[in-house]
Amino acid sequence: MKSLSLSAPALSSRAAVAAAVTALALTGCANYFGMKSDKQISSPTQYESTQSLPDQGGQWPSLDWANQFGDPQLPKLISEALDGSPSIAQAQARLAKASSYIESSRSALFPKVNASYSWTRELYSANSLYPPPYGGTWYSENNVLASASWDLDLWGKNRQRLGQAVSQEKAAEADIQQARVTLAASVASTYNQLAQLYAFRDIAAREIANRQDIGRITNGRVAAGLDTNVERQTATGNIATSQSNLTELDGQITTVRYQLGALLGKGPDRGLQIAQPALGSGDLVALPNNIPADLVARRADIVAARWQVEAAMHDVKEAKAEFFPDVNLAAGFGFDAFGWGRFLTSASRQIQFGPAIHLPIFDAGALRSQLKGRFADFDLDVANYNQTLIGALQDVATQVSSIRSIDQQSGDAQRALEASTKAYQLAVIRYKAGLSPQLQVLTADQNRLSAEQTVTGLKMKRRDMQIGLIKALGGGFDATQTGLVVPTDAPASATAATAAAN
Repeated sequence: MKSLSLSAPALSSRAAVAAAVTALALTGCANYFGMKSDKQISSPTQYESTQSLPDQGGQWPSLDWANQFGDPQLPKLISEALDGSPSIAQAQARLAKASSYIESSRSALFPKVNASYSWTRELYSANSLYPPPYGGTWYSENNVLASASWDLDLWGKNRQRLGQAVSQEKAAEADIQQARVTLAASVASTYNQLAQLYAFRDIAAREIANRQDIGRITNGRVAAGLDTNVERQTATGNIATSQSNLTELDGQITTVRYQLGALLGKGPDRGLQIAQPALGSGDLVALPNNIPADLVARRADIVAARWQVEAAMHDVKEAKAEFFPDVNLAAGFGFDAFGWGRFLTSASRQIQFGPAIHLPIFDAGALRSQLKGRFADFDLDVANYNQTLIGALQDVATQVSSIRSIDQQSGDAQRALEASTKAYQLAVIRYKAGLSPQLQVLTADQNRLSAEQTVTGLKMKRRDMQIGLIKALGGGFDATQTGLVVPTDAPASATAATAAAN
């Protein structure tokens, strides 16, 4: 790298400066010929999904999607979590840091003006370069200087750096929205888990009552000589087992309450104050039309990935601009004199002006290596975007498929519950009448209990899949309403971006 400074009268016009710079550039040895990227940003329409994600005329989730479940406590908990979560605060801090880079990058586009003053008291040697009256005498030197400089940025390096900072800020804004969507879905999912545990607890409590009824029947049969102490101890053991299951569920409920307290950004005691959930089934599941094309503006993670690609594109352009000369204009005016008497006189004036040109001629491949790294970053960000898009489509399709599967299972599970309940009731009647052994009753009871747990579990799992689908569809985020849509004139592929950077 070699620096050339010109101290000559100011050039007559900017055209003359540009001509001189071009002539110098042609002599430079550093270049980026042959360096490019062939990676492309995928279009959502290129991924086949019409069978998995058919148009059903449904609505995209709104920001108040939690209201559909009919439990007024859930929206309040989500709002509390969004207001006090450390994860949101972390994302906001990253946004503030990204915004600061915009300010510093923008400042490089404007002239810089500085002023300085110095006062030096010095005894000059009588046996040095300065003859009397300076030699052997104390003197004060006053120096004041106002200077200005301006990087002309003829090749757009500073502008690309600003563009990169703006894109990073947009990506950070999208990351905040993604963090909000993720947190809201996590609160709802954990709240649904709490509802499931309470539902299982109710089943466990009813099971204890059933086992106690069987125990009373067994005691009567033992007294009548129809059963032995074996059946009595079996009934007693079953009651104890059911009570143990109830205690275990109580512990799980407490643990989930603690998890909710942490999600709310509060201590564990906050979770203990949450009332028992009363969730409904929610809205009917119907997919919106044109999911692949519209999902790119509805998923905050896709929007953030797209802005990262934009930032990488600006990085590539900035690295290419490094191969061209930097042209700076500088000027200064001030006064410099010994003592105070002549300090601000015309004879003490100092004036500086002229252009400075920095041209890379030989750098042992440093600039090409830097550009190679920027292209690698670009390729990585393009790949991340494409993977995020594929993952988003797969996420929606998986949630929908799971909901449809659960709907089919629920019908069979409900019929199984009805049948096992009737079988249990008949077994109790026969056991009480002395027509069947205890084992038949216990087997029927276990089948009924398993069927009831299955029906309840499927119901809760379906609601959890609904929450997952809401999140997969963006959780109410819409980039078109937040100013986070990538500019329409931005390159749609790495090849176009590379061409634009040339």
